[in-house]
Amino acid sequence: MSRFIFGDDLGNIKVLRYLPDAASPEEKASIKTVHSEATSENRTGIQRISTCLTGRDNDTLLATGSSNGCLALHTLSEEDELNTVCNWTEKRLKDNYFVGLTASTSAVYSCTSNGALRRATFSTESSSITQEDKGSLPTRLRDWKLSSDAKNFAYGGEEVDLSVWDAELAFQAQPTAEASNATGKKRRRADTLFHGEVWRAKNLPNDSLSLRQPVRITSLSFLPNSGSGHSLVTGTLGNDVRRYDTRAARRPVADWKVGKVGGIKTLQAGLNEHELFVSDQGTNLYAVDLRNGQILYGYPGIAGAVTSIAVSPTTIASTSLDRYVRTHTIVPPAGIVGTRLDTKGAVSSKTYTNCIPICIVWDGIHAKAAEAEEDEEDDVWDEIEEVSDGEDSDDSEAPKKKRRNLKS
Repeated sequence: MSRFIFGDDLGNIKVLRYLPDAASPEEKASIKTVHSEATSENRTGIQRISTCLTGRDNDTLLATGSSNGCLALHTLSEEDELNTVCNWTEKRLKDNYFVGLTASTSAVYSCTSNGALRRATFSTESSSITQEDKGSLPTRLRDWKLSSDAKNFAYGGEEVDLSVWDAELAFQAQPTAEASNATGKKRRRADTLFHGEVWRAKNLPNDSLSLRQPVRITSLSFLPNSGSGHSLVTGTLGNDVRRYDTRAARRPVADWKVGKVGGIKTLQAGLNEHELFVSDQGTNLYAVDLRNGQILYGYPGIAGAVTSIAVSPTTIASTSLDRYVRTHTIVPPAGIVGTRLDTKGAVSSKTYTNCIPICIVWDGIHAKAAEAEEDEEDDVWDEIEEVSDGEDSDDSEAPKKKRRNLKS
């Protein structure tokens, strides 16, 4: 079983439970509303959502960012009971929107399209924010992501190329003007890094007409198993998916045309090696091989643009503008590059919602439950006693043979 959490354009928070072994398609997916804004006069949509395991009683920390600038931290139990821990407001949001939100066990990171960066350190015991750190980034951002080790973050946007920052230095005070003039440089170069910025991509060469290529990043993602976040992918408004390695060069190490309609809407790295899921502004959702940029397969039957993708070990879930929440099967890339897959991914379930779902995340419970189930199975086999062979039962000196351990 997998559990996904999503928010819609009216501020509701809902839980999707997916049972792949259910008898009928109707029983595979079920949706439960854990927070409703039906009684609120000023409804605000959920723009970003993030989860993190607390490490006790299978509770999940859930952070949400709303269109009115309100940020909230909740705890979600295994029985789908939602309790609000604390909430605060990003007053610098104005007419912009949240482009990034990440929750950890001790802090919540948020970023808006106008570059308002915030880190809120909280205490679940006192149910309050203990410290707030603020930072400033460039404006016109479209996406912001924090690395898995929380040491770096990356962003990109309209005429804002991919940039990687040190997550700690970004909240420290910048050097004063007097200190910067002491270096002897009166004018700042365009490629000079900001305080806290550790790497910045370089724009592509001019096209065949010697015209500058515009920077129009719409989505980005850190790739797993990349250490401290040195490997990233970006999607652009020109239907390009570009892969970067901060250790190799400032320009992309690979550039592929993946999207078909209107540019890349969102992308998310899979949990399998060399796996990436990409959606465009049309109705296309693809699985892409990161080794050569080849589209492995697409998911049919989607009538609206996919707004968000959540990946779990056994399935992925997506939200789309046609008001459906879907789950999809996963077929890992082949071991040899270019090998054709025997099977393709498919839509395993779809559930209609009354509102437009905006963002969805996986709660991480499935992996923990699977490990517990495997440990329990090992305990059962370990408790089986050793028995001797029937022919040697009268011979006390004959060694006892241990029954072969056969696991399903």
